[in-house]
Amino acid sequence: MADRYLVRRLLSRTPSGAATLSALIAPRSRSHSTCDASPAAEERGDAVRGRDRIRGNWLTLPPFDRAVVDGAALGRVLSRSGSTKSGEAATMTALKWVLRCCPELPRSLVQKLFRLRQVRREFSEGNLSDVSAETVDCRLKRVAAKDSINLGDRIYLPITVKELPSKKQEWRCNSEEVNFVRGLVLHKDEAIIAVNKPPGMPVQGGVGISRSLDEVAITCLKYDHQENPRLVHRLDKDCSGILVMGRTQTSATFLHSLFREKTVGALNNDTDSRKRLLQRKYWALVIGSPRRSKGVISAPLGKVLMDNGKSDRITIINGSHTIPSHHALTEYQVIESRHGYTWLELSPLTGRKHQLRVHCAEVLGTPIVGDYKYGWQAHRNFENWQISNSEESFSRKFRGRALPFGLDLDNGSISDERPRLHLHSNQVILPNIALALQNMQRSSGYDLSELQTLELVSPLPPYMQKSLDFLK
Repeated sequence: MADRYLVRRLLSRTPSGAATLSALIAPRSRSHSTCDASPAAEERGDAVRGRDRIRGNWLTLPPFDRAVVDGAALGRVLSRSGSTKSGEAATMTALKWVLRCCPELPRSLVQKLFRLRQVRREFSEGNLSDVSAETVDCRLKRVAAKDSINLGDRIYLPITVKELPSKKQEWRCNSEEVNFVRGLVLHKDEAIIAVNKPPGMPVQGGVGISRSLDEVAITCLKYDHQENPRLVHRLDKDCSGILVMGRTQTSATFLHSLFREKTVGALNNDTDSRKRLLQRKYWALVIGSPRRSKGVISAPLGKVLMDNGKSDRITIINGSHTIPSHHALTEYQVIESRHGYTWLELSPLTGRKHQLRVHCAEVLGTPIVGDYKYGWQAHRNFENWQISNSEESFSRKFRGRALPFGLDLDNGSISDERPRLHLHSNQVILPNIALALQNMQRSSGYDLSELQTLELVSPLPPYMQKSLDFLK
């Protein structure tokens, strides 16, 4: 009864819930007719019972029964050629299907489950006569958020989602927290809102994360809009700088397509910055100095599981047929080198996870200061003369003021005992989305390349500014 109540609650607001509810909660038969006593039937029964036993560890969603067209018209406007591939608009991704079936689950949590590889997919049933009970679990395959699902596919979520509250609890920030978050705003119009994300604050919520920027934005950055701000890209928790959010569903879809177009254009050898609608520039302080003062890094990235799947690591994948990889491009230029450190300007042409950190550490051989995941060897071997020759480090001289959300923006420079990640998104150039949406309503064939641009610039966090001043 508890399982049926949970499913009814999860699907109560689902448009297709009424049609699929009876199939989902229908009791599965765990016994078979006694007259069917053939060996093949017994094996088939073992397979079915094994499947049911394994499914008991998962929350089963309804099988996918139809394709949903999502954002086709807007995609045509964003495309430079004025057309889209016919198959792209008719696909349903695993993420969209989970959110459609379970509207009460926070979107941030669902995305976290996908990132932790905790979501499974079972292909259409087919014939179970040749499947043994011991191998039934092999039918459940890991699925990524962007993977397309086919007719009859089922999605499985961890059974622990049953323990979540029925309604998402929104964080209620006090006046000090609201003023702090609104003080981070760099730009705000009817379509987008851009903030200077502080280091140490996660962008997206999930398991074990109490306060994230997307949840705080609901209280602090909604202003007079009816819709909540929506994430369209992410920054690492310890990375600082410009984060752009859509203020409406339409503008968020627009920005999603813009970030996707940036990656597709780069993979099509469109590296001319004058042609790119979206440009991002980072500042990074690295250990050592690249051999060349500027260039383009072209190296595929792939994810490698570690600790029996409990953690993962992004690395360079060259010629591997067993590990999937995605091509990644990064432009870099040396700004200044002093005392064994180098300031770099990094422009990611593609948007891959940990792209800048891996390219700096594994391709250039100059890991970013404070990146202990990909540059631990350099941090262990590099003798910091600033620390050994300074009588008193900045962390001892200065006691930072208390900030909301437990943030500390002052400590962590290269003079401190444990430097923080020195990676900052300091410039973003993108089209004026608000003006684009207005013009799109007047003309469906509007050319975005002729639209005026917005240039957003954010200052360095205090600890990075201290490192910059200290090296001078």
